[in-house]
Amino acid sequence: MSAKIGVITFPGTLDDVDALRAVRTAGAEAVSLWHDDEALNGLDAVVVPGGFSYGDYLRSGAIAALSPMMRSVVEAAGKGLPVLGICNGFQILTEAGLLPGALTRNQGLNFHCVDTYLEVQNTDTAWTSGFEVGQRIMVPSKHGEGRFQASADTIAELEGEGRVVFRYTDNYNGSINAIAGITSENGRVVGLMPHPEHAIDTLTGPSVDGLGLFLSAISAVAA
Repeated sequence: MSAKIGVITFPGTLDDVDALRAVRTAGAEAVSLWHDDEALNGLDAVVVPGGFSYGDYLRSGAIAALSPMMRSVVEAAGKGLPVLGICNGFQILTEAGLLPGALTRNQGLNFHCVDTYLEVQNTDTAWTSGFEVGQRIMVPSKHGEGRFQASADTIAELEGEGRVVFRYTDNYNGSINAIAGITSENGRVVGLMPHPEHAIDTLTGPSVDGLGLFLSAISAVAA
């Protein structure tokens, strides 16, 4: 049986269809999830995709983090469910308390839409086991509030425990230590600002590098 990976849709989500396509391209069964539902129905992993959930009112991801579906995801993540947050999804994961830190306005207050190289820092997560440490992957990135910030103690903890998963090679948004993605203590939850779901084939993206995250999740589920 193939892995079943769910993708949540919130009001204002933009990239759920792309994430579902990435899941299918990787060889898993893609399952659409609605923000106002609660049942995960035996899913093996969940993707919280990008967009502008609830119009980014209050703070990016703040309202979506309180949805019934996210309450179920938080509970399941506590039991080891692999969860990937992309862009707005990363913001939602920080608001929901699944990952530390916050994503703030980019330096210069500019919205950036670029193809960027990320350097892989940690391959011991459910979403990065298919990569090599130091490997550079090219993925699109598009956000206005992606500057990763956290207290000095939190940064020291993330760095000391090897929980930085991706770093920018250009750090165009001014994130502390060029942090582009991080993971939970158990390596099951990963959040990143750039969009791997937009880099799964060369017809629609700059590379196929993003597919590695979804292939890694399938391997983690099988293991």
